[in-house]
Amino acid sequence: MSHSIPVSLHRFRRMTSRTSLLIVLLAICLWPARQSAAFPEPSKYPVSWELKFDYATPKRVALEVPGSAAPKAYWYMTYTVTNKTDDDHEFLPLFEMVTKSGKVIRSDKGIPRAVVDRIKALTANKLLESPLAIAGVLRVGEDQAKDGVAIWEESEPEMGTFSIFITGLSGETVLLNDTAGKPMADKDGKPVILFKTLQLDYAVAGDEVYPGIDPINKVHQRWVMR
Repeated sequence: MSHSIPVSLHRFRRMTSRTSLLIVLLAICLWPARQSAAFPEPSKYPVSWELKFDYATPKRVALEVPGSAAPKAYWYMTYTVTNKTDDDHEFLPLFEMVTKSGKVIRSDKGIPRAVVDRIKALTANKLLESPLAIAGVLRVGEDQAKDGVAIWEESEPEMGTFSIFITGLSGETVLLNDTAGKPMADKDGKPVILFKTLQLDYAVAGDEVYPGIDPINKVHQRWVMR
C-alpha cells in the first residue's frame, strides 16, 4: 500500500527523523559501555567453536491473517548459517528481540503460516526455515549451509530502537558468579550459565503514522555473554 506525502511534510519528517536518529544512535552506543561492567565479556581469543552467520537487515511486513479484523505487522530477519569448523555441531538457535520499552520477544511464537508464506514470496527463497525447524546437527561445509528466518509480531507501533540477540552460534559459555565470586543459581538451584550471544542494535527514524517507510539502520554489533 502506497502513501502520498506532501513535499513540505516529507521534508519536515526527514529533518525530525535525522534528529531522532542521532539521539537514538548516541543512546545505543553508550548503552553497552554501561552494561559491560555488570556481566562477563566473551573471550578475546577463540575458546570454542563458532558458526559463520550471515544475515539481512530486519524488515517489516503487514498483511491480513486469519482471525484478525485488520492487517497485522510483523518483523523478520533472514539469515544463512554455515559450519566452517572441523566438526559437526548442534545448532540450536534462539532469536530474541528487545524493544525500546524493554519487552523481550522470542521469535516465531504464534506466527500464522500466511506470514511465513508471504516472507518466502518476498524473498523468493522457498528454503527458508524457522529456528525450530532449522535446529539440529549442522554438518561441516558450504554445501551444508542452511537458510532461516526469524519472525516477530510487532509489539509497538513506533519501534524507534530495538535489539536482536542470537544465541546458538558459539560453544563458548561461562558460569555467572555473584559479587563474592561464588556461582549464582536460579530459582531451581541450578547454576546460571551465560552463552556467547550476538547482539545487533537497530534504529528506525520513523513514526507511527507512516510505519515501514523510513530506513532501518544498524548502529551496533558485538558479542556478549547472555
